[in-house]
Amino acid sequence: MPDFVRTVPPGDDRERLTCPDCGFVAYENPKIVVGSVVAEQGRILLCRRAIEPRRGYWTLPAGYMEMAETVEEGARREAWEEARARIALEGVLAVYSIARIGQVQVIFRAGLAEPGIEPGPESLEVRFFRWEEIPWPEIAFPSVHWALQRWRAMRDQPLAAPATNPPEDPRGTHPLPRPAPQPGGSAL
Repeated sequence: MPDFVRTVPPGDDRERLTCPDCGFVAYENPKIVVGSVVAEQGRILLCRRAIEPRRGYWTLPAGYMEMAETVEEGARREAWEEARARIALEGVLAVYSIARIGQVQVIFRAGLAEPGIEPGPESLEVRFFRWEEIPWPEIAFPSVHWALQRWRAMRDQPLAAPATNPPEDPRGTHPLPRPAPQPGGSAL
């Protein structure tokens, strides 16, 4: 089996992994992440991550799509895997481009379809938070901040065009800074 090389294939404008023998191009494309802001009685479901990256930090139930599933199916599956939550999707809340890590994130607004949550294998803990209780310094990713803010802005309104990256980060290139350790505790 030949080793692939990085070269600009004929008719292309950027380097790609290419087989020097047959010319096959192995395209590297962004990954699609699907997830939801799940609200119940004005409280938002967050999951404390049991896996890297950002283990111990809070996030939305979200993750990579699988082959042969729709974005809706993926969002429902992720809510089940991470929070054992059966959810009802209301519509697309936001679509974010995270160019620095090659992701497109499709975030839904949702509610519980059935009562009950508990940690799945990728979560240390799951919990509903009132807005003022959200542990903002312990949120895992910038896009979680963006999605929560979009949910708050749209929570009582019909969904319209989904939100996109904020103007100050149009390509999703600014990671969150790590919080400073708290007196008597750790930064997670």
